[in-house]
Amino acid sequence: MSLTPDERELLGRYVTDPDGDVFALTDLPEVVKGALFARYSRYGGSLKRLFLDEFAADLTTEDPAARAEALYQRVFSDYGDDSVAQLGGAHVALEEVSNLLTKRIEWGRLAAYLEQSTRYIAYDGQVDGRYRYHRPAEVMAGPHADAFETELDAIFATYADLVPVVLDWVRTRWPQDEATSDFVYRNATKAKALDLLRGLLPAATTSNVGMFASGQAYESLLMHLNADDLAESHDLSTRLLAELRRVIPSFLTRVDRPDRGGAWSDQMRATRHATRDLADWLVTDAAEPADLVTLTDWSPRDPVDAEVALVTAALYPHVRVSETQLAAEVATWDADRRAEVLAAYVGERANRRHRPGRGFERVWYRFDVLGDYGGFRDLQRHRMLTIEWQDLTTRHGYETPPELEEAGVGDRWHEALARSAALYERLLPDHPAAAQYAVCFAYRVRYVMQLNARAAMQMLELRSTPQGHPQYRKVVQEMHRLIGDVAGHRAVADAMVHVDHGTGELERLESERAAEARRTARGQVAT
Repeated sequence: MSLTPDERELLGRYVTDPDGDVFALTDLPEVVKGALFARYSRYGGSLKRLFLDEFAADLTTEDPAARAEALYQRVFSDYGDDSVAQLGGAHVALEEVSNLLTKRIEWGRLAAYLEQSTRYIAYDGQVDGRYRYHRPAEVMAGPHADAFETELDAIFATYADLVPVVLDWVRTRWPQDEATSDFVYRNATKAKALDLLRGLLPAATTSNVGMFASGQAYESLLMHLNADDLAESHDLSTRLLAELRRVIPSFLTRVDRPDRGGAWSDQMRATRHATRDLADWLVTDAAEPADLVTLTDWSPRDPVDAEVALVTAALYPHVRVSETQLAAEVATWDADRRAEVLAAYVGERANRRHRPGRGFERVWYRFDVLGDYGGFRDLQRHRMLTIEWQDLTTRHGYETPPELEEAGVGDRWHEALARSAALYERLLPDHPAAAQYAVCFAYRVRYVMQLNARAAMQMLELRSTPQGHPQYRKVVQEMHRLIGDVAGHRAVADAMVHVDHGTGELERLESERAAEARRTARGQVAT
């Protein structure tokens, strides 16, 4: 494409390489980028020529924001807002939101999230004389306000008192050796102490979330928040929409329109309430004992059929016959031949990032988990799966790290969790949704996860690493066992060579050592 000097100079402001065939866009409003790419789908030439001929003039006016809005409306009339809203996004920070709300924020699959870690940040301090937890408006306006603050203050005070006690015990139990620097040792032992005590943190504990998403993903999030039963969700939706309209206003025009976003949120709320009413009427409330993890369904059911399906999926891109014909032929092979194909497809997996291709998505598993809420919070963030969870409750009991009994603080742990249960029961009749704020991380929550074998490989290998939290490590280790022993999918289980079934002690030690080695190689000095 030939460019005049003026065109090349103009393009230089907005693309990284005016002359190359591969380039990135820079310094353009999100709405312009979205509209530009939407128009690109029906344009026969280069994106750069499209930009120069149809878009550049709109950016040189006295009011580029207004021109961008007009540009969006023009493209929207031709292409529809969904396709355009997928192509522009925004980074937002959501601060001082409850841990109950973070799970609602992180519900969407098509977004990226980073959440403040309870492993590296101690919640033992106060801000303006108050511990860091959300005080729900619906509770604070009623007769339970004093009890809510009194009980949560007591739980946080216990946590704050125990942090130095447990940290001293950890450092006595795992003394520093000559091979470990002071910096690495401090980080590893602090992470261990905070891991042991995070079960005391209630779901009301506030956190900070960093998020990047497209306009379409934000629209979905906002509508789900508007349909939620928590006042905190509605408040966040209002504030988030106001801020997003400062950077991507045109992508969010439908959210608060009564006939569009309002109707969608109303429909979500109505179907949830109708289904819950039927559940209350039809299903017993008496829960039977359950294992940590139960494999409730999988496909294919027959182990040989599963191998045939995997081998067929692995070979399909490399043949010219139909899937039906290929599967029929593979079904006649013996186990050794199938194993040979799978070995070639999986290959030598030097590390957990060396995963087989999408053929492993041909088989799937569904797990019912009854594990602590702290572990659920980490597993819920995986995107390539279906995950549904029940409301938080204290009625399933809680997990107690055995180290806390060893450290001599078990009595105070149990006392604090008893406070959590009593407050939950007090709030439940009047505030069935907000009662969840009182539930501490140590309490068990029921959730179901359905995922294919490839997604399971990623989750199980990542979350079983020695530096992971012991509670979710137990969950994924059991998932791995069930895939092989109950589903009988030995080929899948055996391919997951980086699932770690060991038991960790000072979990973060090796990870901190590796991080220090990388910093040293870059010439950075830790303090």
